[in-house]
Amino acid sequence: MRTPSLSDLPKVYRSGAVRAAEQVAMARFGLDEDDLMARAGLAAWRLLLDRWPQAQRIGIVCGPGNNGGDGYVLAELARSSGRHVFVLRLGDTVKPGASQRAAEAYAQAGGELATFTLDEGLPRADVWVDALFGIGLHRGLDGLAADVVAALNHGRATPVLALDVPSGVDADTGDDRGLSVRATVTLTFIAGKPGLFTGRGRAAAGEVVVDPLGLADHMFDDLEPAACLVRAPALARWLAPRDRDAHKGRFGTVLCLGGDRGTGGAIALCAEAAHRVGAGLVSAATRAEHVPVLLARRPETMVRAVDDAPGDAPDRADALRSLLERCTVIAVGPGLGGGAWSRSLLDAALAAERPTVIDADALNLLAAMPGTGADFADAVLTPHPGEAARLLDRPIAELEADRLGAARTLAARYGGTVVWKGAGTVVSAPDGVPVIVDAGNPGMAAGGMGDVLTGAIAGLLAQGLAPFDAAVCGALLHAAAGDAAAAEGGERGLLPSDLFPHLRRLANPAVRA
Repeated sequence: MRTPSLSDLPKVYRSGAVRAAEQVAMARFGLDEDDLMARAGLAAWRLLLDRWPQAQRIGIVCGPGNNGGDGYVLAELARSSGRHVFVLRLGDTVKPGASQRAAEAYAQAGGELATFTLDEGLPRADVWVDALFGIGLHRGLDGLAADVVAALNHGRATPVLALDVPSGVDADTGDDRGLSVRATVTLTFIAGKPGLFTGRGRAAAGEVVVDPLGLADHMFDDLEPAACLVRAPALARWLAPRDRDAHKGRFGTVLCLGGDRGTGGAIALCAEAAHRVGAGLVSAATRAEHVPVLLARRPETMVRAVDDAPGDAPDRADALRSLLERCTVIAVGPGLGGGAWSRSLLDAALAAERPTVIDADALNLLAAMPGTGADFADAVLTPHPGEAARLLDRPIAELEADRLGAARTLAARYGGTVVWKGAGTVVSAPDGVPVIVDAGNPGMAAGGMGDVLTGAIAGLLAQGLAPFDAAVCGALLHAAAGDAAAAEGGERGLLPSDLFPHLRRLANPAVRA
């Protein structure tokens, strides 16, 4: 399988890089802040007309800075078109320069202005526009700003268009300190920002539309992106049609280790996912009590009992050694547990020197080890935030406040690829640009989804993808399958096994990249 370059994928940039690109553009093309503000306001008005053409009462909340200036430009365009427009301000102060000039132009044209008060609340509107704060806000909302945002969120039946980023969201990290505008659509200017695609920012942003404001992509040529984005159409980069003379030996053997007592379903989900993404052979080592169920569920899986009943220890070691010698990839962790049996399987996996996907209970055991001596360069770690917090010995909230940074820190500590699960899954290696998976839905917040992801990544590793590429492709394939399954019957009640037919279909894209 191919290991394609990700250089042409959509990129997102931190606020500092966006400001630098603005300066390059203004110098190269003779633009100023007023020109960019006029372009932003016009882009916002066009999008508002496209999404809500029947809206007659348009409310805009404007802050004192450039984001507010964009809002004033939009307000005057909407007012001059015959809409009833009213602007609510946080106060009478406006930043000198382009923002102040935009506010004065709106007022001099007869635009309706008022200062927000908590007692009066928000008047009725067909659409609200959030132009309070842009990419420069890196702190929590408080005071009157927090009151405005709470009022906007209270009227959730009214759509909200956020300009650049929803107010309260940190454009660089996606953190919102517990409060941000919940937008229907976010129109972000010049380039995408990472905080719109991962963490709490992903939930706050709603649909994200990027408008470059007529600035060319090469404005960013000398600037480091914060991340690349992958979406379902990118799957064809890795999943080309197979040669007609293909045979199972070309596509590797995945060994799934786990399924302590009472958790046989986890290892079954992992094994089937490896099958569904195209692994040549899949075996599983688990407790003896799970063997009949796994064979009945999926007879294609070669299941071996690896138990610790009295007198069975030598047999267990021989069986496991044989499986480890024959496999090309290991998936360890689903349903593994935390006892002596569990630790023995993890120790054997780490000593086998095979590309390995480490998940769930295996990550918790790894966190408790003072030092493994293993080389993780060929490993993929797939933690959820709680597991990651144990691996890094830091609070979950602190890590989730900067998911990109935390994923890179964990990748650097273990020297391998990390799949930081959650809203806007982040895939990071110790070096290079991380990837954000722009797919998936809240219905996937269900037990067993991670076991499917582990099997999918392992199955792609077995087919020859490098660890980072297998992690990106597997996480995207998993998320896209979740979206397809949710489209059939809704998000609530979505089961991990609902993904399997979609995993198979999406693992066979019809068009070559």
